[in-house]
Amino acid sequence: MYYAHSAPSREQWEPLRVHLAAVAARAGAYAEAFGAADEGQAAGLLHDLGKYSERFTRRLEGREQGLDHWSLGAWAALEKLRQAGIAIALAVQGHHVGLQRGDGPALRELLPRRLAERHPLGLALTETDVQRLLDRFAADGLELPAVGSSLFSHAAPRGAGMLDVRMLFSALVDADYLETEAHFLAVEPEKRAPRPAGQNLRPAKALSLLNERVAELARHAPAAPEVLRLRADLLSACAAAAELAPGLFTLSAPTGGGKTMAMLAFALRHALCHGLRRVVIVIPYLSILEQTARVYRELLEPTFGPGYLLEHHSLAGTRGSDPAGANDRDETREARRGERQLAENWDAPLVLTTSVQLLESLFANRPAACRKLHRLAGSVLLFDEVQTLPLRLAVPTLAALSHLSQRYRATVVFSTATQPAFDHLDGRVRELAGGGWQPREVAPKELRLFERARRTREAWSIDAATPWAELAGKLAGEKQALVIVNLKRHAAELARRLAASGAQGVLHLSTSLCPAHRARVLAAVRRRLDAGEACRLVATQCVEAGVDLDFPIVYRAFGPLEAIAQAAGRCNRNGRLGSNGEVRIFLPEEQAYPPGGYRQAAGATMALLRQRGAEAMDLQSPELFRAYYRLLYEWTGIDAGDAGAARELRDAIDGLDFPAASALYRLIDQDAINVVVPYDRAAYDALRHELRSRGRLTADWVQSARAHTVSLYRPKPDDPIHSFLDPAPLGRGEPERSADWFVYLEPAHYDRDLLGLMAAESLWIA
Repeated sequence: MYYAHSAPSREQWEPLRVHLAAVAARAGAYAEAFGAADEGQAAGLLHDLGKYSERFTRRLEGREQGLDHWSLGAWAALEKLRQAGIAIALAVQGHHVGLQRGDGPALRELLPRRLAERHPLGLALTETDVQRLLDRFAADGLELPAVGSSLFSHAAPRGAGMLDVRMLFSALVDADYLETEAHFLAVEPEKRAPRPAGQNLRPAKALSLLNERVAELARHAPAAPEVLRLRADLLSACAAAAELAPGLFTLSAPTGGGKTMAMLAFALRHALCHGLRRVVIVIPYLSILEQTARVYRELLEPTFGPGYLLEHHSLAGTRGSDPAGANDRDETREARRGERQLAENWDAPLVLTTSVQLLESLFANRPAACRKLHRLAGSVLLFDEVQTLPLRLAVPTLAALSHLSQRYRATVVFSTATQPAFDHLDGRVRELAGGGWQPREVAPKELRLFERARRTREAWSIDAATPWAELAGKLAGEKQALVIVNLKRHAAELARRLAASGAQGVLHLSTSLCPAHRARVLAAVRRRLDAGEACRLVATQCVEAGVDLDFPIVYRAFGPLEAIAQAAGRCNRNGRLGSNGEVRIFLPEEQAYPPGGYRQAAGATMALLRQRGAEAMDLQSPELFRAYYRLLYEWTGIDAGDAGAARELRDAIDGLDFPAASALYRLIDQDAINVVVPYDRAAYDALRHELRSRGRLTADWVQSARAHTVSLYRPKPDDPIHSFLDPAPLGRGEPERSADWFVYLEPAHYDRDLLGLMAAESLWIA
């Protein structure tokens, strides 16, 4: 940022001086939270050094274009600060183009003479004499701080070093964004509304509210007394463990044990005891995230108001608004804008986000994705359902979180009923981050939580496959039952057969249904269960982790051990049947699995079953899961570090290759498209009308469309489904159309009563 309209002078450079000083102050304040205030200030002062030039003045006057004004500040950091300037140089270089490679050869390419001869982006430098720019910088009264030691060291493990660079980068780019925004707000106040101020955590008050709510829930809960005692014991264990020093923790507790409230209680008390400033709750699935957010909003918003709890995920901002924003009142649009601004840099005391959003940001190289990372210093990070972390990403993920805890005083909690044996990977983790992975368990063994939580009996029927017709007959004979299968087409086939049999209360839940439709189905399931009505739910694994359902009998298609255990968590959840809930594991007539590591995990489960026998497959045994995960790590080569995808990512990290690491670290492998479906015809028509009237895709439209969207595998160019897909336009009057957002054109292909989108079963994502 800097504007001038004639030959440069000290007065014309004054806005630049003001901006550099403001960014330096803010970036330094952010970096002070992790002991790098001087580096943050230096990065802020140097990030726009190339604007101290006549050529950039001509660029502002429209007489030049295609200029690089950032590489000169990066080179100045290396030239003046040497080793202590590496992280600064990478942050400055990346604040427009993203973090680039950080090895020695790549850094030497920042030499202005080389860039002037051959710029990798085909740009021209604003100046080739860096000293001339530094002289003007000094003449404006600006001075680089003395940077003694740096966050980054070439001698440190590479995983730790890359996170150090990203944290400094985050402080710089957030400071730059905010100061630029403040400048334009000052000069154009009529066009821009001020950014909402982030609240403080106030953990003592929040904890008091939580304890009151827990007591109220216990008085009115439908659960058996033993289940209530178990939940109370878990809550007490969390309160006691919260006084321990910040670091790495696991919270291993059975399903139905009250983890939603207990882990928040741990985080708030831990923050209160140790002066931590933020709680970030990371959840893999939107269904669980929205359920958790609803519980926390009801608890906290009446006292703290909006802005205390921030949801950052693809469906955030859709609550309570009209389908396409066509009839939004001004205050609704203003609330959306405020939520989006807070989400840009997580300026809120309590953040709920997805695993994709947080973990991919830890390995990102782009400014927008990294902008929030500095907020994680001095925070509590609660990861729910951690068994969903892909094994190929386990070691680098654990390394990043370990270093975040060790150096940035963040506490990390891994919570699940099926705790992976990640500590078995400690040696591999230490290669990337010296702290390794040796977490402390929040719930002591003396509580015997899993033994006390035994509410089901398991029957393993895997000697022969069970035909769909036979399974449908069994379900028809049960008044209330849940069946979980591995693929969407299996769920559709079984639901069709069951409905055709005349059985009452047949419901279906999978990602063939858009989120709004799934929410309606879950509400109907809960109502039927509570009322004692017939309820036969056919679902994919989207119903397993974290979804609060309580069936007397659950059928589970054979699959990964953790998936079977999660399915069992939907059986007799509240313990009203004593230990008599029934979980029946069966082989489906087609033994097909979703892509990725699912098949390998199912194979490891079968190997363990044959080795131990069904009698020893105790789903409440943490030892069983340790054995299962260790076998899985051995099969996939994760513990040896020689798996293909894991090897590529490790090579990128070893080479300090930020763009490659960002491209390779992806929680979801499948390439999918977003398709707006005609579930809610009013919403569907409004969304189509807005696209036609505006002629372009907007952030508000995407936000409104998410609840009415189904994901499909990206179809091949010759696939007939294209005749039903209308790509969203990208701009009025332009021929470009979106490759990721589509409107489905045939309403008859969406079954609103049962099956959802049924047009192209071969493309379904399981």
